[in-house]
Amino acid sequence: MTSADKSTNAPQGHRDWLDLEGRACVVTGAGGGIGAEIARQLLAAGARVALLDLDAQRAAAAVAGCGGSVLPLACDVTDAASVQAAADAVHSAWGPAAVLVNNAASLYADALMDIAVDKWNRLLSVNLTGYLLCAQAFGRQMRELGGGAMVHIASISGAIPQPYSGAYSVSKAGVKMLSQLLAAELGEHGIRSNVVSPAMIRTPMSEGIYTQDAVRRQRERMVPLGRISTPADIAGAVLFLASERAGYISGQDILVDGALTQNWLGLVPRPGFQKEDAAAAASAAAGDL
Repeated sequence: MTSADKSTNAPQGHRDWLDLEGRACVVTGAGGGIGAEIARQLLAAGARVALLDLDAQRAAAAVAGCGGSVLPLACDVTDAASVQAAADAVHSAWGPAAVLVNNAASLYADALMDIAVDKWNRLLSVNLTGYLLCAQAFGRQMRELGGGAMVHIASISGAIPQPYSGAYSVSKAGVKMLSQLLAAELGEHGIRSNVVSPAMIRTPMSEGIYTQDAVRRQRERMVPLGRISTPADIAGAVLFLASERAGYISGQDILVDGALTQNWLGLVPRPGFQKEDAAAAASAAAGDL
């Protein structure tokens, strides 16, 4: 069974272990690849899921057939009034939210020396300010509830510079610090805040990269696990952090990268110390026996 197969067929034991049954959960950017998969896995775990997206119909279609309690809401995360209206709708339907997954994001390909200020501000307003607005609106509900969990989707590029999409890197670095501050300030209310950082992941937003087989194979060779991650890989980490199984984990960043960052030196040419060199040495040693 693949990771994707597991996402919508969680056994009852899985539901019980996570203890998300009946909890009101909010996912932003719920119509996209990662957001939709997170929503599907939350539903499979028995949660009630509010789907926030600019296109509520797209978000609803992404989880069609999953069953469970769903509340699609049109929401612009960059607009405080829109976020508050969505928060009010969730509260009216189910009471205060217990889980917020900040996932909505934008990405532009621009060098820092060339990016227009309006594009820079637009990206930051989605990728960072939007996370703050949602944390404020739903964090107030969590204080009312007496606790809760926030999980923010960042990126490996928030820790490692990603040239020619620098505004994205800056925004994701900001998400990490935002999460740490929320963890420090909201801990007294029983509210946890954590980050999940994907590395190379195949989603509709990144699909253009993987249409070239040579590029896909090159990327796969870089990852010790030998494959590109999927939204299901990210969703699994999110569900753990959202659950009480992670009840004493806060202010942390979980990097989901298939050990890519442990392999940097393995990607640097070192004659005599490459994988093929080790294999040749082993073969020669075996011949000497």
